[in-house]
Amino acid sequence: MSANTIVNEESDTSQKRPLKEDITDVLHDKIISGKYKPGEWLRQEEIASLLGVSMTPVREALDLLVTTGLAERVPYRGVRVREIVTKDVVEAYGLRLYLEVIIAQEAAGHITQEQIQGLERTLDEMKKHDSLKEMSISRRLSREFHSAIANATGNDLLIKLYSVVANAFPDWILYEALFRKPEILAESMTGMHKEHIDILNALKKSDGMKAALSSVEHVMESGKWLEKYLDPPVPAELLREKEEQVFLLLQTTTN
Repeated sequence: MSANTIVNEESDTSQKRPLKEDITDVLHDKIISGKYKPGEWLRQEEIASLLGVSMTPVREALDLLVTTGLAERVPYRGVRVREIVTKDVVEAYGLRLYLEVIIAQEAAGHITQEQIQGLERTLDEMKKHDSLKEMSISRRLSREFHSAIANATGNDLLIKLYSVVANAFPDWILYEALFRKPEILAESMTGMHKEHIDILNALKKSDGMKAALSSVEHVMESGKWLEKYLDPPVPAELLREKEEQVFLLLQTTTN
């Protein structure tokens, strides 16, 4: 989305989508494409001037970026792109694996047909946005897919906990790898779609264990990216330790 488009939208009072969301998408694209680096400050004045908009929607957009985990607010200094700390990544990875098991099993027992149909629509929409320039849309839809599964548990505390952990997991930085290595885009998108389908099919059958295994395998694919494409890469032994712990949990669940 260009700055001119945003200017036009700000002056169009009939627009249905809040301007802050359009600005968030622009900033999101710049972050996952590497134009804004981890640790780089996101200055309201500069962004407002660049996009030709007022300060208020920019401030609201920055708040959304903080909420989704792409940015962090530093008291008395402002907002910057989140810096990647190995310890934080490993902890978020481990918690995400555990929660995927719990959520998948809970969702399998409570999900409604209406919620199943909503997941199907989300996956259908994702298939339409598989180019590099649409990575922010694809990522948003992927997050919506997983959040919808969490919502299907009907457990309010679990839903909140999942939101916190999902925001702490730096999947956005993995998308940046696609801009550096566009040759892996097609295979990556195909693989992700298949993984989502496997999870959905298990939920349709109310198969909690299969849904849990498929969800764990899906997150583990992100773990492989953390090893290969994160800079600096996350040590493989730290990731394997978390994976072994969650598989012990799965074995305990089945016994």
